[in-house]
Amino acid sequence: MKQQRDFIFDNEPNHHIKRRAEILSKHPEIRNLYGAYPPSAIYIILIVTIQLIFAYFLRNQAWWIVALAAYAVGAFFNHSLYVMIHECTHNVVLRSAFGNKIMGLVCDIPLVLPSAMGFRKYHMIHHKHLGEYSYDPDIVSYTEGHLVGNSSIKKALWIMFFSISQGLRPLKVKFYKPLNSWTAFNTIMNIGINIAVYVYIGPTALLYLGLSTLFALGLHPLGGRWIQEHFITTKGQETYSYYGPLNKLAFNMGFHNEHHDFMNIAWINQPKVKAMAPEYYETLTSYNSWTKVLLNFIFNKNIDSFTRMVHPDRHPKAVKDNEKILYSKEVIENFY
Repeated sequence: MKQQRDFIFDNEPNHHIKRRAEILSKHPEIRNLYGAYPPSAIYIILIVTIQLIFAYFLRNQAWWIVALAAYAVGAFFNHSLYVMIHECTHNVVLRSAFGNKIMGLVCDIPLVLPSAMGFRKYHMIHHKHLGEYSYDPDIVSYTEGHLVGNSSIKKALWIMFFSISQGLRPLKVKFYKPLNSWTAFNTIMNIGINIAVYVYIGPTALLYLGLSTLFALGLHPLGGRWIQEHFITTKGQETYSYYGPLNKLAFNMGFHNEHHDFMNIAWINQPKVKAMAPEYYETLTSYNSWTKVLLNFIFNKNIDSFTRMVHPDRHPKAVKDNEKILYSKEVIENFY
């Protein structure tokens, strides 16, 4: 009988905890990079406006033209809005948590799927419990992993519909309730926006926005990002950065090691982290092509959804007590 694949187990806490402390001891000036970058709010408004304009002008086009436009253009816009939702989640767009929640909701306007508030909750859990099977929503369940398996076709389909996987992933997370008033409002808001687009602009416009999100999160050069971040290709390294040209269209989202080390630094300053502490980042494996990362995942039989580093689960209270030692008061407020 063929043995089923499993995760890569590591008995230590995630590697960012120790590295963060070491970097700050040697490079305390990195603390000067902490904080919000309010011009991001302008980018958000511009991108949302552009996407709605594109949807309007495509409202009478054939479906294949709409699909091509969504793949070639819309995916990049909607992906950038997901990156900005990520920035809002870490409270580095505006200076208040409330303001960042509002800007996250603005990002959601052309995304069709209500994403901002659910992501805000579960992405912070990902940071607190990186690599812990019971808590990290970024790790597949055993059921999902075995369902996908190691078939190139199945892996490609899994990436194509990655948005569905992401939407269902919180169901495996213990001790955290998925719903609150913000997520409920987010859902109602997006349903209302979708209905308004359908009625007042047209179903083809809504199709364009929906396909833009599907491609942004799926089988597209941008889809390599989801594999790049935490899928193991170098023994002992659990997080990977991407330094390729698409960072300019993705607000430096590729700087993922830097982000996990210093999550309260805005996208504009993430490259400065690497520049200030090059001895910690230039020795790590990194990528310059999301497309190559994606193709390697699909066709390489040595990598699948289980090629992730898993650490022992830590109870949420233990994590909270530990994080109070590692983070400033401002960052603790982001978590809780």
